[in-house]
Amino acid sequence: MKVEQIYTGCLAQGAYYIMSDGEVAIIDPLREVEPYIQKAALDKAKIKYVLETHFHADFVSGHLDLAKKTGAKIVYGPNAAPAFEFYSAKDGEEIALGKVKIKVLHTPGHTMESTCYLLIDEQGKDTALFSGDTLFIGDVGRPDLAQKIKSDLTQDILAGYLYDSLQNKIMPLSDSIVIYPAHGAGSACGKKMSTETQDTLGHQKQTNYALDPKLSKAEFIAAVLDGLVAPPGYFPLNVMMNIQGYESIDQVLERGHHALSPAAFEIAANETDALILDTRDAQTFAKGFIPNSINIGIDGSFAPWVGAMIPDIKQKILLVAALGRETEIITRLARVGYDYTIGFLEGGIDAWHKAGKEMDHITSIDTAALVELKSNHPAMAILDVRKASEFNSEHIKGAQNAPLDFINESMAAINKEKTYYVHCAGGYRSMIFISILKARGFQNLIDIKGGFKDLKDSNQFNTTEFKMPTSLLL
Repeated sequence: MKVEQIYTGCLAQGAYYIMSDGEVAIIDPLREVEPYIQKAALDKAKIKYVLETHFHADFVSGHLDLAKKTGAKIVYGPNAAPAFEFYSAKDGEEIALGKVKIKVLHTPGHTMESTCYLLIDEQGKDTALFSGDTLFIGDVGRPDLAQKIKSDLTQDILAGYLYDSLQNKIMPLSDSIVIYPAHGAGSACGKKMSTETQDTLGHQKQTNYALDPKLSKAEFIAAVLDGLVAPPGYFPLNVMMNIQGYESIDQVLERGHHALSPAAFEIAANETDALILDTRDAQTFAKGFIPNSINIGIDGSFAPWVGAMIPDIKQKILLVAALGRETEIITRLARVGYDYTIGFLEGGIDAWHKAGKEMDHITSIDTAALVELKSNHPAMAILDVRKASEFNSEHIKGAQNAPLDFINESMAAINKEKTYYVHCAGGYRSMIFISILKARGFQNLIDIKGGFKDLKDSNQFNTTEFKMPTSLLL
């Protein structure tokens, strides 16, 4: 028997490869399926099942392409009703895979079809639980997503189902079982997930607030719902793609992989409603970019921020990328349902510049420059675009919180004629924020390079009114 966790950091997502005696099951695969097919080929094994723990909201699963390319059977637990051929497994059913078995545990709560898969080894011992979004390390799945699809399922009702699932299906299992969740820290599918990507059930019983045996159902519901913020807008759209089906990743890649000369790129930008997405590093972007393009760097939490910032998953996209990374970016867009990349700038931004095309830039200053400016202009306006929870924990005295994840509301509170100095935690989100607002006509936004981390770490604040911790921070 072989169990492998395939973890994708930018999505904080765990897919799983289980092999026994030449047969393979893949749990919650990503959109691009070739790595799973190649892995099975190396093991001289056949992919027999694609097991889905639920209809995912934060990414588009690879179940359809994987089934089509390998002949594998798509399996969901009870209550699932997708628009394609699948096997509806019964609660408690045992699925044979080589010399092992996988037991279906229906665990509604995160969604009504949510299902965990219990791995039973060759000796008949319960070994691992693939817990999907029902149980995370340090947390449980948020119970407010299914209501976006079915209005009569309130978050309170779903949280009650989740409590029953945990108490009746998971808590009775052996403490030695390894928990393999679908997500880790950084995912919007929970609020307190650990950076660890696996743990024993016994340790989770001791440390996971949601598994506290002293919690009544009412107390559990209150604890799980406390502090939830609105999920990203693209979540329901991804759910519908996972239910209804989607184009093959091969077609998406073919459509997106059109190299456009600067002239052709400019024509496409002017004659279509395509959004220009520049995926380069924030500071590289700031030095020169195509006017009205927005920056979401590929080397960060790329897919979740694309989903949060671009409301229409059918939005046509023109890419500006570092040379050689175009296919990677098109693939990562497709992971969250953005299938309509229509081309990329051939030769990158250098080709655009050499062609004499118009360029724009964003002013970015370091902490030393900020100190000097602050000494001369004590009332200068500082925008902190981190989440409200980050801001409330610690922030620069006098700063205004304008969270990136609620950019439309934040934008409404900003005066177009006023100059603002903008920061996040490290410089990634602030550039997203400024680039989007600049494309909407806000010209007086200046980036603080390095963000809040540099503000805290720099010794330059020791002799200024920013002196830490009492003057700089609240």
